[in-house]
Amino acid sequence: MRNPQDQKDLFKKVSMYLDNELSQEAETELLREIKSNPHYLELLSKERSFREFIKSKMHRRKVSPALIESIKEKIRIAPA
Repeated sequence: MRNPQDQKDLFKKVSMYLDNELSQEAETELLREIKSNPHYLELLSKERSFREFIKSKMHRRKVSPALIESIKEKIRIAPA
């Protein structure tokens, strides 16, 4: 890694890759870079593991139908 900006760019690309936001060309280029550099592969692996850890520990509570309906009603009422 040459400089902090390169690190930011790589992290952004890895994040976009894991979010399926890269174009096919950009994804192919990133995977080529990852294959050629063990540091990049390590970064991808750590980020993927971190995301899986977060998902496994996160518990979303169900929203009550009454709350949903209340919000919908407030949205439908046009301000005077």
